[in-house]
Amino acid sequence: MRMDLSKGVTPFSTRVMNLSHLLTESARRLGDDTGFVWGDQTWSWAEIEARAAAFAHALVQDYGIAKGDRVLVQSSNCNQMFEAMFACWRVGAVWVPANFRLSPEDLAWLAGSSGARLLLCGAQFPNHAAACAPHVDATISIGPDYEALIARHSGAAPAAVAVQRDDPAWFFFTSGTTGKPKAAVLTHGQLAFVITNHLCDLMPATGPEDASLVVAPLSHGAGIHQLAQVAHGVKTILPAGEKFDPDQIWSLVARWRVTNMFTVPTIVKLLVEDPSVDQHDHSSLRYVIYAGAPMYRADQRRALDKLGPVLVQYFGLGEVTGNITVLPPAHHHADDEKMRIGTCGFARTGMQVQIQNQQGEEVAFGETGEIAVIGPAVFAGYFDNPTANEKNFRDGWFLTGDLGHMDAQGFVYLTGRASDMYISGGSNIYPREIEEKLLLHPDLSEVAVLGVPDPVWGEVGMAVCVPNPQSTIGPDDILPWLSPQVARYKLPRYVVIWDELPKSAYGKITKKMIRDELLARGQLPDPAA
Repeated sequence: MRMDLSKGVTPFSTRVMNLSHLLTESARRLGDDTGFVWGDQTWSWAEIEARAAAFAHALVQDYGIAKGDRVLVQSSNCNQMFEAMFACWRVGAVWVPANFRLSPEDLAWLAGSSGARLLLCGAQFPNHAAACAPHVDATISIGPDYEALIARHSGAAPAAVAVQRDDPAWFFFTSGTTGKPKAAVLTHGQLAFVITNHLCDLMPATGPEDASLVVAPLSHGAGIHQLAQVAHGVKTILPAGEKFDPDQIWSLVARWRVTNMFTVPTIVKLLVEDPSVDQHDHSSLRYVIYAGAPMYRADQRRALDKLGPVLVQYFGLGEVTGNITVLPPAHHHADDEKMRIGTCGFARTGMQVQIQNQQGEEVAFGETGEIAVIGPAVFAGYFDNPTANEKNFRDGWFLTGDLGHMDAQGFVYLTGRASDMYISGGSNIYPREIEEKLLLHPDLSEVAVLGVPDPVWGEVGMAVCVPNPQSTIGPDDILPWLSPQVARYKLPRYVVIWDELPKSAYGKITKKMIRDELLARGQLPDPAA
C-alpha cells in the first residue's frame, strides 16, 4: 500500500541509537584488539566496554543518575574520562565536559548553569571539587574512588537506555570569548550524523587497522573526533602527561603507526618546526586534521613540505560540531599556483552553507557577509538561553558570527570573526588579511592584528608580533616592510614585539586574550593622547 504523502505524515518514531552502542559494537567485533593507549598502558575494546558498563551501573545504583541528568566533568585527558563518557550515555545522562584549565570559580558557574547533579573530577583538582560542592549532589574523584566503583560493579552490563533523536547527549561549552560560556546542546541523533560525516569527509577508508593520536583536550573537538574512531574500531592514542612534548608525539606516531591525528593550526606549526619531526618515522600518517582556526599560508607550506599531502582542514563551530566546510588533502598544495589560498573548503556532505547580509539574504559570489549554515549537524540550541538562541538563529539558519565570502565553485574563504573586524575612518578592516602578509616576513613566527581606539579614525590597527628565535627584528622594522603590500588605510598604526602569544587550553590564539594581555602590560595606546 502506498502512503499519500501529500496529506502529511506523522513520524511513527524518532528513536535512535544510543551513542554508547558505538563502543559496544566495536567491543563485539574487535574484542581483544587494542582500543585505547595512554602512555605505556593499553586497554582492549572488551576491557573499555566492561569498565564503561561497570561505571554506568555505579551511576544508577550508587548515585541515582537517571536519563536527562547532567554529569559535569573536570579532567585532563585520561582513560577514565574516555570510558565515563560512554557510561553516561548508556544510562541516558548528559555529558558535560569542561575546559580543565578553568578556575574553580568558573567551573562552579558551569555547575550551576548546567544544573549538573554529579561532578566527575580529577584528583589533582581538589579546589575545583570544593567550589562545585554547593551546586552538585555528589562528586566522584578520578583516581582510587573511581577505580573502587569499577571494581565494585565489575561484571554488570546494564542495557543502554532508549533515546530519541533530540535527546541531549553532550553540553558543548563555547569558549566564552565575549562573555560567559554557553552550553550548546548536542543530541544523540545529531551526533550520529556528525560521526558519519567525519568518517565520510575527513578520513575516508579509516578502520580497525588505523590508529588515531589525540593532541587536544577530549572535552571539545578532539572528543568528537575520537567518537568517529570508536565507530570504526580505530585505536585511540593519548600522550602521557599534560605538557605538550613534540618529541613524545612524533615517537608515538612512529611506534603505533598513527594514521590520523587531530589538533589545531598552532600545534601543527609547533610540531613541524620542532627538530624531532626529522628523528621519527611519520610516513604512516594519512590525515593530519586541523580545525579551530584557519592555518596561515606560510605554516601550510611548511607543514606540506615536511609531512607531504596529508593536511585536512575543517571549519565549524562547536554549535555545528565542526560540520561546516572541509578542505581535503587533494586541495592542499605547497605551490601557490595550484592552491586556492585562504579557503577553508567547501560544504560538508549533507550541509548547506550560505553567505548572508544583515537582512538574511544570500550575497553574490565574492561578496563578504556572515557565514550561515543549515543541516543535520546543527545543534539543538543553547541550554536555558533563549536570548542567545534568538540572536544566533534566523529563518532556520545558524549564524556563525564568522565573516567570509564564497567563490563560484562553492569554496568558502574566512575573513575573520565579526567581532575581530574593526572600522578605521569608515572602512572595514579584516585583520586576517594583514596577518597573512606579516607572516610572510622571514623573521616573524606569530602575529595578531586587532583594532584599538583612535580619536581621529575611530579605530586603528595594532600588530603584536613574535619573532623567530635568534631574530633581532624590532618594531620599527616591520611597518616599512609591510607598507608596500597593503593599502595605506589597512596599515597598522602600532607594533609591539612579544616573546610569545597567549593561547587557550586548546592551543588557539584569541583576540580577547591578546587584548587582555596588552591591557595587563600597559601597552594599549591612550586614545586621548
